[in-house]
Amino acid sequence: MELEIEKPKTAKLSDYLYILYKWKKFLILNVLLLVIVAAVVAFTLPLEYKATAVVMIPPDNSMGLGGLTSLISGKGGSSSLGAKLLGVGSSSSEDVLLGILNSRTAMENVIKKFDLAKYYETKSNLDLTIKALRGDVSFGPNENEMIEISVVNKDAQKSADIANYFVELLDTLNLKFSVEQAKNNRIFIEKRYQKNLSDLKAAEDSMYNFQKKYGVFAVPEQLEVAVKAAGELESQMAEKEMAAYFTKQQFGENSPQYQGLNAQVNMLKSKVNELKNANKLSSVSNVLFPFKTAPEMTMQYMRNFREVEIQSKILEVVLPFYEQAKFDEQKSIPPVQVLDSAVPSQVKFAPKRSFIILTITFLGLFFLIPFIYIGESLVRKIDFNNPLEEKSARFFRRIIRFYKL
Repeated sequence: MELEIEKPKTAKLSDYLYILYKWKKFLILNVLLLVIVAAVVAFTLPLEYKATAVVMIPPDNSMGLGGLTSLISGKGGSSSLGAKLLGVGSSSSEDVLLGILNSRTAMENVIKKFDLAKYYETKSNLDLTIKALRGDVSFGPNENEMIEISVVNKDAQKSADIANYFVELLDTLNLKFSVEQAKNNRIFIEKRYQKNLSDLKAAEDSMYNFQKKYGVFAVPEQLEVAVKAAGELESQMAEKEMAAYFTKQQFGENSPQYQGLNAQVNMLKSKVNELKNANKLSSVSNVLFPFKTAPEMTMQYMRNFREVEIQSKILEVVLPFYEQAKFDEQKSIPPVQVLDSAVPSQVKFAPKRSFIILTITFLGLFFLIPFIYIGESLVRKIDFNNPLEEKSARFFRRIIRFYKL
């Protein structure tokens, strides 16, 4: 007769629920204890209040650089280059205001104003105080594209005072930095403008000396005239040579007719050779110049002419920037517009007591339930793998006796 081997039972949901039911006294008492501890913690934490001020974001043209920025943006292809050179156009008014609020300068002013080192108990450690203050403040745009300045403090009145002082600092520092940046822009452009004037004067002087030295004023046009003149001289010379040849054949080499034509031919040859090969013309001319020096003169003239044109174009660009920079430096910067000043809150912001109690309770359940299943398995165990399991089993048996499970 074969013996039937008993198969191990598969644990069901009801088995797990039964274990919890069996340990219900332990579970309920400990959960109640956790709720009491959480409530004590939640109600002993100091109350904190949040105050919020709202300021309007001014348009970009009211940040002390608007005229210059719009001037740059209106230059077409040169806008991005000009903006990069002057450091404008890359950030909006919102970025500037948020940068000022989050700056170390603003934080230090608030800390000194309200003696926050004592409030945060940081023993005058400025870096720790700034870190603690940053944790209690927040700056950012809201859904209406306005900047909210929020401050959390144990004193409702002080939280409102700090928020309003941030607004005051924002206005003061924005004005200061805008004026300084407008001044720096004006100085930078002024230096470039003065250099451009100096370069333009040097280019004009170089062109004047060249024209005075060679007696030329428009090389391309004068060269064209010289070429035409040379062509006419050579055609006349060819005509006179043929006439002299026929005269020689008809009247002889010593005839007066031939001698006169031959003299004309020689004179024309001399003029053509002078125009082509001489370093300078023997007769003063305001139009013609010798071909031998034409390449050098043309090259030098084109370089001087090009430099004058370049510096003139630069002046056309720099001069409006310079005038606008002077205007931006002198114009008044509008103050930051406050939509809502911070007022003391009548409702606490923290601690969120119900959240604290529920969180601690669920964390307790998260650890207690696995603890119960581990204890139940060790209590039922007969053979232990090591002394630690045996000691753990005795510990859970004492718990069962203590709670009378």
